[in-house]
This record gives sequence, structure tokens and C-alpha cells, in this order.
Amino acid sequence: MKVATFNANSIRLRSQVAIEWVWEHNIDALLVQETKCEDGLFPVSEFEEAGLQVVFDGQKSYNGVAIISPHPIEQVRKGYGDPAWPDDKRILAATVQGIRLINTYVPNGTKVGSDKWTYKLGWLERFGALLDQEIATFGEVLWAGDINVAPTPLDVFDSPKMLGGVCHHPDEFSRLQALVGRGLTDLFRRFHPEGGKYSYFEFVVPRSVERNLGWRIDHIYATPSYADKALACDIDLEPRKQERPSDHTMVWAELDL
Repeated sequence: MKVATFNANSIRLRSQVAIEWVWEHNIDALLVQETKCEDGLFPVSEFEEAGLQVVFDGQKSYNGVAIISPHPIEQVRKGYGDPAWPDDKRILAATVQGIRLINTYVPNGTKVGSDKWTYKLGWLERFGALLDQEIATFGEVLWAGDINVAPTPLDVFDSPKMLGGVCHHPDEFSRLQALVGRGLTDLFRRFHPEGGKYSYFEFVVPRSVERNLGWRIDHIYATPSYADKALACDIDLEPRKQERPSDHTMVWAELDL
């Protein structure tokens, strides 16, 4: 079983990138974030013509999540289903090949101390209840997506400079650790205890990929049984080097399931 996560930064611009990458790398499920596409305009036919199934939950210009697979996508859940929380198209869970997948696009937070920052911290806290529910229902899960947290000094190219800012702040660390503390394993860090490998490179930083000035904010987490069966987890930089890429690239994991 090969699962991957990819912040596409517009699925309509990068549908062919996703399709080609899924087939080239024999991916069983690609979890996509920031599709930036309302449901009526999602390029469903492109995926179906390529022999892929897709489920999605989106809105115009912002957010949006999707799961792409050559296999049936079943038991779909969209959002929190909680009237106390906005339906901002950031969560999509489904079962593929008997594996429960939770795809999230965690809020960025924009600026420490802002309303969006407060929302991000509350969102991470609220996600714990959904995670508990999914684990109680399905036993084991893979949680992946653009988590928008670089949780250790190994996860950003200049931690001393970035520490205390958005995506590399102690308040985010504590909330992410509370989620991981439910028994989850960060699969990438399990196979790569060293630093210096990143999944996100800002467009505003000149030659950020070539200079390796990046962040690791796209993660794949596994509950214990799935983590024990993990064979590999890595980052593929090639899509980030293409013409007109997303600012993120693919992170993938392979499990013996």
C-alpha cells in the first residue's frame, strides 16, 4: 500500500501532474490539499479518463481537499459535521483498500496573535476529537496532509530565525504533540532521523529548492499497527522542480498491508 500527500495549490492547474505521478509511482491513494476549486468545477473527467477515482470537498479559490485512487473510495466523511465549526473544506476521510485515511489541510494561522492564529490553535484542538472518533470506529488510521507545522528544529532550514513564527511556534508544537501522543508515529521522521529534507519551498525565496531552504510541513502519521508495517517514507522533490510547480511537493509512505 502506497499513500501520498500533496498540497496542489490548485488542482485544475496540476491535475495532470497528480495523474502522472500516481501512475508512475504506483500510488494507491493520493491525498490532496488546497484544491482551490468548488465542486462543480473539479476536473473529475480528467481523473476518470485516466482510470482513477476521486472524491473531493471544495470551495472557490480557497482550501479544498480530495482523495485520488485507482481503487474504490468508500465510507467518505467530509468535515467535522459540527455546527460549532465552519465548513471550511479542510477535512476528508475515506477508506481505500481497507485502510482508513484522514486527509487534512490545517489552517496556516497567517500571523501570531491574529484571529486566524487563534482559529488554527482551536482547530488543532478540535481535530483531536475527530481523530479519537475515527480511531474508535476504524481501529487504525493514516493521517496525512498539509499540517502547517514544522514541529522540530530539523523541520525548517533556519529554526533559530523561524522559531516563534507561524508554522514553527511552541503553541503549535504542543497541540500537534497532543495529537501525536494518541499513539501516532511520524513516518517520515522514523525513516529519516536526520534533518535537511523538506516538502515546502517558498516561491518568494530565490532558488529555494536548489539552496534547500525549505520546511517540512506535509506529514504522514500512522497508528501503531500501521506504523509497524511501514516499509518506507520519503519526499519526492522532482514535482517541485517542474515548470509552474506547486510550492509543495509529494510526501509518500509504503506499508506492507
